[in-house]
Amino acid sequence: MSDALLVEIENHVARIILNRPAVHNAFDDALIEDIISALTHLANRDDVRVLVLTSNGKHFSAGADLNWMKRMAGLSQTENRADAQRLAQLMYQLNDFPKPTLALVDGATYGGAVGLVACCDMAIATQRSNFCLSEVKIGLSPAVISPFVVDAIGTRAARRYFLSAEVFDAQCAAQLGLLHSVANDAEDLSQQGQALISKLLANSPQAMLKSKQLIKYLNHETQEQAKRDYTVNLIAAIRVSDEGQEGLTSFLDKRTPNWLVDTEL
Repeated sequence: MSDALLVEIENHVARIILNRPAVHNAFDDALIEDIISALTHLANRDDVRVLVLTSNGKHFSAGADLNWMKRMAGLSQTENRADAQRLAQLMYQLNDFPKPTLALVDGATYGGAVGLVACCDMAIATQRSNFCLSEVKIGLSPAVISPFVVDAIGTRAARRYFLSAEVFDAQCAAQLGLLHSVANDAEDLSQQGQALISKLLANSPQAMLKSKQLIKYLNHETQEQAKRDYTVNLIAAIRVSDEGQEGLTSFLDKRTPNWLVDTEL
């Protein structure tokens, strides 16, 4: 992994940090591969309970690196398809990451970077942050990130911001559903992030995983009977699971559940 991406693990929290401040954390094919590698590694670590996505420098991410885009323009459609598959792989891995994910955003967030935020379970940004789905300005489309952005902001908002490519601020992003809250500044962003992380660390890891899978299933399944069967089977299975039993008995016994024993809050 290159210096363009930093990975830190402390107190059950993994942080993936975009680290190309000289180019406003724009991403290219190399950084995409670094993030895919980091996500693959962290997904399999039992000591990681929460994943935080953040950045160094003035801006969260300017989106696609111009030099990368220039190289892609000179390649064939087949080669561009292969390249786009890797970006899609990144987005789907982040979206389906088996632990809670939190984006902490400070500064400009353009193009594909909006997709990164949309793929996270939770997102907080500072007041000074702004967002733009800028692809149509240069004759492109936010295609690969579109499933996740539309899921976050809805079809009606997508019809405006995909087509207008206008910049919108953090308050608007929160109203649209891309963000869950807006922080006053970087210090407040850190404090809000830590407060949310503490809440996540207090919860059953397996129950949160199953809940993420539940949301994904319900978002795509259209058959009512299938939804009914899935949800009934899920609660029955989780009630008899190790963490389900521990959670219920610890609640009834008024004691701390065992998944908190080694957690430093």
